[in-house]
Amino acid sequence: MPRRWGVERTFGWITKHRRCVRDYETKPDHHEAMVYIAMIAVMSRRLART
Repeated sequence: MPRRWGVERTFGWITKHRRCVRDYETKPDHHEAMVYIAMIAVMSRRLART
């Protein structure tokens, strides 16, 4: 159960970025890049907070 919670929480962070909510990207590698950008933003905000 804890692993599932971690995955759901991560998906929640990703969907806070508007471009990752809808299927705007036509190529899978573009969508993957947008997920990376979203997670970089999340992690940089966390690092800046500490």
